[in-house]
Formats: sequence, structure tokens, C-alpha cells
Amino acid sequence: MATPDSAPVTRAPRRGYLDWLRGLAVLVMIEAHILDAWTRLDDRQSFYYGWAMIAGGFGAPLFLFLAGVAVSLSAGSKLRRTGDPGAAARAVARRGLEIYGLALLFRVQAFVVSWGSARSLLKIDILNVMGPSIVAAAGLWGALRSPRRRAIALAAAAAGISLLTPPIRATWIFDFLPDWIEGYIRPRPGFTTFAFFPWSGFVFAGAFIGVLLDPARTPETERSLNARFAGAGVLLAAAAYGVSFLPSPYARSEFWTSSPSFFLLRTGIMIAVLGLAFAIRSRASVTAFDPLEQLGRTSLFIYWIHVEMIYGLMAKPLHKSLTFGQALCAWGFFCVWMLICSLLKERVVAWWRARSVPAPDKMLPVI
Repeated sequence: MATPDSAPVTRAPRRGYLDWLRGLAVLVMIEAHILDAWTRLDDRQSFYYGWAMIAGGFGAPLFLFLAGVAVSLSAGSKLRRTGDPGAAARAVARRGLEIYGLALLFRVQAFVVSWGSARSLLKIDILNVMGPSIVAAAGLWGALRSPRRRAIALAAAAAGISLLTPPIRATWIFDFLPDWIEGYIRPRPGFTTFAFFPWSGFVFAGAFIGVLLDPARTPETERSLNARFAGAGVLLAAAAYGVSFLPSPYARSEFWTSSPSFFLLRTGIMIAVLGLAFAIRSRASVTAFDPLEQLGRTSLFIYWIHVEMIYGLMAKPLHKSLTFGQALCAWGFFCVWMLICSLLKERVVAWWRARSVPAPDKMLPVI
């Protein structure tokens, strides 16, 4: 008798709307970084700058959320090919370890290129959180054998991380740890604003959505599911916003940083935007070039190169020197430049791969 994991299904085509949404996250990320690095100090008190930075704050959680969606989709795809859930989970976990290795390499690059201090090698950025969180989410996915149990466990992990964030940030228990280790648990000045609590929760929330999305094998099923995502996301965001006005059960909790209601508000918005992305892309031509999908397919590459271009020595004359309007214009031009870099990167990769394939006249005859 076939189990839910072993039931034969057809492989779904690449979900372009996830790349499109990842490309949107790229634009939001670049906006946040350019405004933070290049806007003059006296322009940062404006109403519009504040709202622009709130919007820019969705870049990091959206990347983590989509990484979680990819955990379940990738593990599900590998499971259908091999029939081994443990092997599928290990393959995804290896990708998480690779991302963590890239995070460490990224810090070395920043140290060399921008002449940073040795202390900067220990700084924690989004990739440092994303990699281990992918490993943990893949392990939880592989430990359970039914989609229902996986969905419940992943949703519970996301909720648990958000609920534990305020007490973990307030407790003295971790005070004995070196800052660079404690920074993985809760933010430490000079090392990170990212930490496992609550940022890893977005990966588990995305993995929960990925478990629900993975069995959708037809356009009709996927359309119906994403419509429900849109509705459920709006309801979750509205409920979280309403709860934020109630008295907090925590002795210490900041809405914009550690509050579970803010975590659920952002998660609800991202789930709703996922459904919206499907609706937008389903009406577009499949063969037409889409800049957001292009950026989304190369999002890790864009992340890798853009930080030094914005914060590094090469952009030092621009640091805190532009008006808010000028910074917004710079954001537009920079996004176009990143699109060009993305296209060049794919062409170079295609050329390199073609270069390694023997020409027909150099191939040995088959005997």
C-alpha cells in the first residue's frame, strides 16, 4: 500500500512566482541598504523615510521565509525521486551547511576588501542564521513521515520561537557567553541585529507553507491553495495587529523587535503576498522576460556583491551624503545595475559550462 511519501506523482514545473517574489525581496533589501547607508542624517527624521525603512525591513524575513518554503519543496522533490525521506532531508541540510560556509566566506571577503577589523570576521548576518535554520528545518522535516505531522511540527516550531523570543532576550542565563556566540541567540551590539530568536522562525514558517504547497501538482490545485494563502495571511496579519494593542504577557517585550505579534504580523503579510505573487504571475506570459524573476534566480549572487558596493570602500563618498529623494533615485539606478550583473552572471556560467563540454569533432567515436 502506498504511503503519502511514496505515492507516485508527476514533478511540478519550476514555480516562477517564487522566483518573482524572491526578486521582490531583492528590491526591498537593496532599498533598505541604500537608504541606511547613503541617506543624510538630517533626512532620516522624515515621515517618508520612516515608512520606507519599515517596508525595507521585510527584505530579510522574506528571504528567510522563502528559504523555508524551498526546504520543503526541495525535500519533497528529492523524496519522490529516491523514496528515502532521510536522504532527502540530509541533501537539503547539506545545502544549509553550504550557505553557512558562504556566510563565513562572506565575512572574510568583507575583511579583505574593506580593510575591516579582525572583530568583523565574527559578525553575524542573515546567511549565518539562514544556513543553520535550513539544517534544523530539514532535520525536523525528515524526522516525521507524514505531511500532516510535518506541517504541525514546523508551524509549532515557528510559533514557539516567536513566543520564546522576549524571555530569551531578557534572561541573564546567556550573559556568560562571548558576544560572538551570544549573538546567534539574541542581538549583540557590534555583532548583529540578526539572531536565531526570532529570525529562524521565519524559515520554519516558510517550511510549513512549503509542506502545504508541495502536493499541489496541477494549476487548478495550486491556484486554489494560493487563494487560501492570501486570505489566511490577511486574517493572520489582522489578528496579530489587533493583539498587539492588548497588554503584553511579557515583562519585557518590544513590538518592533521581539514581540510575537510583530512576528505573526510579518508572517501573515508574507503568506498573503505569496498568494498575490501567484495571482500576478499566473496572468503573465510564461515565455516573457521578467526582471523580478531574473533577480530572484540569482538572489544569492546579488546579495553577495551588493553589500560591498553599498557599504564598502568603493561607495564611501556616498555614505550619509544624499537626500532622501536622491537616495531613492540611486536605488532605482542600482537595481538596474544589479539586473545587468545578474544577466552577465548567468551568461558567464552558461559559457563556462559550455566550455567544459567537448566539441563534437573532439569526441571519441563509439565502438
